[in-house]
Amino acid sequence: MTLQLVEFVVAGNEASDLLPVRSAALLRAYGARRGFWTVLDEGPVERCLALLLERDDGEWTAEHVWADAGAENGRTEDGEALAHHDGWVYVFGSHFGSKAGPLRPRRAFVARFREDDAVAGPVPVHVVRNSFRLHRAVNDALAASPLTLLPTGERVRARFIVETLARGTVREKSWVSRLAPGDLPLNVEAATFTPAGTVLLGLRFPVTDAGEPILVEVADVPGMFMAEPAWPRALGAYVLTGVTPPGQLTGFRAITPTSDGGYAAVIGSIDALGKGSVLLDDHPGGGDVTSRHVRFRFPGDEPWLAGEVVADLAPFHHVEGLAEWDGRTFYVTDEDHRVALWVG
Repeated sequence: MTLQLVEFVVAGNEASDLLPVRSAALLRAYGARRGFWTVLDEGPVERCLALLLERDDGEWTAEHVWADAGAENGRTEDGEALAHHDGWVYVFGSHFGSKAGPLRPRRAFVARFREDDAVAGPVPVHVVRNSFRLHRAVNDALAASPLTLLPTGERVRARFIVETLARGTVREKSWVSRLAPGDLPLNVEAATFTPAGTVLLGLRFPVTDAGEPILVEVADVPGMFMAEPAWPRALGAYVLTGVTPPGQLTGFRAITPTSDGGYAAVIGSIDALGKGSVLLDDHPGGGDVTSRHVRFRFPGDEPWLAGEVVADLAPFHHVEGLAEWDGRTFYVTDEDHRVALWVG
């Protein structure tokens, strides 16, 4: 596949995910014929929304979109995944921590906003921090599933679980009741809504003992935003088979629905090399892994979902977003202090 590179500088930051703009009013406001949302990966969510736009004359531009999260301003970090549902754009935090741990409650959030509100003025963003409720639901679903998971290394368990529990206990945080010593740290990197209104969360970590990427189906995500929240429920865990090279570990990096009712995704490394990752200290086979564009269908009769490789994206290690639109494929890569959009 031949790819055309379009480079942007957006607040000196890097991009995660790629979500097509659906709002005709928003495109008109910018004089654009096509556009994508992306989320910048450093800072609170209200400072990390951006648009990548193809103007009517064919030129590409990037716009940093200012937002207002009200009382939650400054209280989130590490937005990773974007998804459309019922006129809203949802932003999912990683629910993870720094590369050396521990887990960070600021990353355990979901936010949403209306696309049309981005036409003028700061975008009102509703943020819900779930205090590890999603962590608990997903861990329980993984434990109840027939999947055999890659055992957590001792350093990972100590840095991400034991240390988080110790810090929360000392600070008398109520969320410590939602963590258990045998939990796995979650790194949410991808999300999409299904036609049934549930969410497929693509995990970068954990993975199966064969190194294959895991999806978890979650219900009641919109209910988090009600006056009396209904907290998410995990309905089941699934593994994407047949797309991971032998001897490697791959996690989800992006998911998007396709026009035929299936899903496309990017899989890749479980963490970045050279940045002090405890995950890679314990699981070195998950680092030097290039990205792949894959497809699959959901649901299936079993928790094993057969995947198909569409494109090997080597030499790229950090493909963070994917969109298939009008017969063209778009990728966004995580580059040092720039946003790189690749058009195929």
